Amino acid sequence: MIRAILSSAAAILIAATLVAQNAPKKAAPSGAVLHPEMTVAPDAGTYETPAGTVGEKASEPWSATTINASVDKKAEPGKVVNVTGEIIDLSCYLQVGKHGEKHKACGTKCLQNGQPVGLLTKNGTVYMLMEEEHDPRRDGQTTFRQAAIDNFAKIVAVTGTETTLGGYKAIFVHGYVKQ
Repeated sequence: MIRAILSSAAAILIAATLVAQNAPKKAAPSGAVLHPEMTVAPDAGTYETPAGTVGEKASEPWSATTINASVDKKAEPGKVVNVTGEIIDLSCYLQVGKHGEKHKACGTKCLQNGQPVGLLTKNGTVYMLMEEEHDPRRDGQTTFRQAAIDNFAKIVAVTGTETTLGGYKAIFVHGYVKQ
């Protein structure tokens, strides 16, 4: 009898342990930074004093090459913005929550190998960043990716055209066409 009780208790304990191990992690609250303990280096800027700027202010949201490439020459709505945040690689941030100085070597490799560039704001908003100028971007005639790599894991002020579609937020950065 005691043996049966101990066997049952052991089985319940093992089952509870397995269930706890397989329980899904809770998602971060909407608008929260994943792993806020992963910070940028002390000399990599702050939200109040960014380490630098990325992008040039444009007088219009979209360049002529973007308008000309648009369906019926009408680009999606956008507005010129200046947003401060940490340059991240979207792949690692969205998959495993990594960013900041401790992730710099990995994230730099990710950006060098074509993973998408992102911007993480103080309130946890995440933007995809890409070149604004359509044809030069398509044809590999821009230098934005290198600017993002140079500023990876730094807090910078980004200027470009913001657009939102289907829950995705993007800033198209102006000014990186090769001369």
